[in-house]
Amino acid sequence: MYSTSKKIFFVSLSAILLSSCVAEKRFQDEVSARAKAEEERARLKSENIDLKATEADLMNKMTDYERQLIHLRKDTAVMSTSLDRMTTNYDKLNSTYEQLLDQMGKLREGNADDTKRLTKELQDARKDIQVREDQLHKLELALANREGNLDATRAELDRSKEEVEDKRLQLMARSKRISDLEGVLARKDSAVVALKNNIANALLGFADQGLTVEQKNGKVYVSLEEQLLFKSGSWVVDSKGKEALTKLGKVLQTQPEVGILVEGHTDNVPFGGNGNVADNWDLSAKRATSIVKLLMENSSINPTQLTAAGRSEYLPLDAADTKEARAKNRRTEIIITPKLNELFKILEGN
Repeated sequence: MYSTSKKIFFVSLSAILLSSCVAEKRFQDEVSARAKAEEERARLKSENIDLKATEADLMNKMTDYERQLIHLRKDTAVMSTSLDRMTTNYDKLNSTYEQLLDQMGKLREGNADDTKRLTKELQDARKDIQVREDQLHKLELALANREGNLDATRAELDRSKEEVEDKRLQLMARSKRISDLEGVLARKDSAVVALKNNIANALLGFADQGLTVEQKNGKVYVSLEEQLLFKSGSWVVDSKGKEALTKLGKVLQTQPEVGILVEGHTDNVPFGGNGNVADNWDLSAKRATSIVKLLMENSSINPTQLTAAGRSEYLPLDAADTKEARAKNRRTEIIITPKLNELFKILEGN
């Protein structure tokens, strides 16, 4: 009969520890999500600074390209006017040349001096026409080059405008992402502050009896010394501890969006109690489980929010080998963490 009871006890204990491990992993996932969100916010802020600097450089380039475009348009207009003027002069010279040829033909049989003079004028006109043709050709080449530069500048300006618009859209998207993350974190932090204040007010009468309430790392920590909850080596909660836990449960039952981790801690003195507990691991797990059950019995907390974990002697508050340090290390910590569903959604969105 005794052997059967012992087997049932160890099976039950194994089930409790397995449940604790699963819930502990879920708790650690939520803590990791918050840390990831903080890193993401810092990274996005840094990327926003880089994007703004890039946008400023592109805007300066755009301004420079637009200034070049204006100058090129002015130069092109001047060169076009010169080209029109030279074309007109060229046409006039051609007309004069034709007239001189006609006159030369008429006077070829006339006065020799007139013929010589007209021949010289004809040669001079031909040279002048050649010079003007060369100038006209150079001007046409220069104008074509200017027009090519104008087209290239206009294309570069269009590309810069597209790049600026793309950077602007990226900047807007990242700014919204940062705003969303900061909004969720702010709401969570505000909720944690309010929860900490509510718990502290509810447990005000136990402040000098080994109970403390702290807020850190986005969570609320309720720490209860052994003297408030248990007799030495026992996992049965005393009446004073029951009163404190009942008041705590009334506050926590109004918080469906939090996870509640109950951790049992012992000192480093090997357990030497009755045969129902093997060691400090067993004692710390039994104490955590007793508190979880008490919270469930005296409140309407959803059991899925609760996790019981035994920490044994391995997370001491004070590592000194003194009576005072050991008393400080024998404690139960109730860690309340807001669920981070909104943060998960934002992080999974990218």
